[in-house]
Amino acid sequence: MSGANVQQMAARVADLLEARLNLGGATLADKLRRGGRRLPRKVRREATYLADAARIANVPRLMFQIDPHRVRLAYDACLRHLKPLGAAERRKALAMQMLTGIGAGLFLTGTLVLLLLAWRGYL
Repeated sequence: MSGANVQQMAARVADLLEARLNLGGATLADKLRRGGRRLPRKVRREATYLADAARIANVPRLMFQIDPHRVRLAYDACLRHLKPLGAAERRKALAMQMLTGIGAGLFLTGTLVLLLLAWRGYL
């Protein structure tokens, strides 16, 4: 993982912080300093790690100190929290839940009707 990748990840999280929480600041560290308390503790810890990794990535000799797997986990945790589920996705999920419930109800009703007919000797 290169330093540019880490800085791109930090910039993406900073953009999401600005868009979702209206936080100002030049870098991710600035935005976390201004409004980090508005984030859950785990997300704040991961975003802080990502900001520190982006700061370390500026110095090529210190790049070996950055754990790429940990950076990816921190980035994913931040994205999962900050990337909102869109209105279209919410409607689609609600429709799927309703259709699943209706389908299960119809299946159960049909099965009970068939069992009743077989029990009564009509089948």
